[in-house]
Amino acid sequence: MKKRLLAALPLCALAACSSSPAPSFAPLDYSYLRPIVLKVANLNVVDNYVPGPDEATLEGKDPAPPASTLTAMLQHRLQPSGEPGNGTVTIQVASITEANGNLNGAMTVDVNLTSADGHSTGFAEANVSASQTAPDSDNPADLQAALYQMTKRLMDQMNVQLPYQIMHNIPSWVVSTGPGAAMGAGAAPAGAAGGAIEATPLTAPGGAAAPSAPVPAVAPATGAAPTYLPGAGPAALGVSPQ
Repeated sequence: MKKRLLAALPLCALAACSSSPAPSFAPLDYSYLRPIVLKVANLNVVDNYVPGPDEATLEGKDPAPPASTLTAMLQHRLQPSGEPGNGTVTIQVASITEANGNLNGAMTVDVNLTSADGHSTGFAEANVSASQTAPDSDNPADLQAALYQMTKRLMDQMNVQLPYQIMHNIPSWVVSTGPGAAMGAGAAPAGAAGGAIEATPLTAPGGAAAPSAPVPAVAPATGAAPTYLPGAGPAALGVSPQ
């Protein structure tokens, strides 16, 4: 009996060594990004996306399901200012599909805003997509990791594309956060919003950098001495005042 137990010990040790702990995935949290404040009193986030059977299967294996991850981000990033008006943020697409050995992801978010009297409306839509090779493995952990990475890629793109589309299409609905404030992963300036939101330049659709808002030049009144920003007067530029 003792010999049989000793003989079985190496097999038990081998089995223990061959099993690896299940991978862990950190929640995709975007609460560190500065919210985008819109000029409405109420702002609702609605998930209109209905996955097909295959998409639902993949979503069930994703450590960070696209629709719920996107919903949580939108609820944080888009905030109402309390001014009269209503807004609805709708998730139209939040999918990951598998075809021809690839994982393909897509997200579409619509922003609809309406003034209290219903006369003024605003609309912006953000679309992102990504594709990567599906894991060539039967290990469920490999598929989990690939789905998690795909969701992260889509969310990183959406956190750039959404502010860009809002600032490009409905700038007058955005509450300016004041000079020197950044809006998360980046934002185009609020042209008609009456204020600029300074941030890391966005990547516009097609990879082109979104243009920065021009700084208006204010001419001094006739006979008045010009004013300069600190350190930018004629002396700082090496020019002798006339």
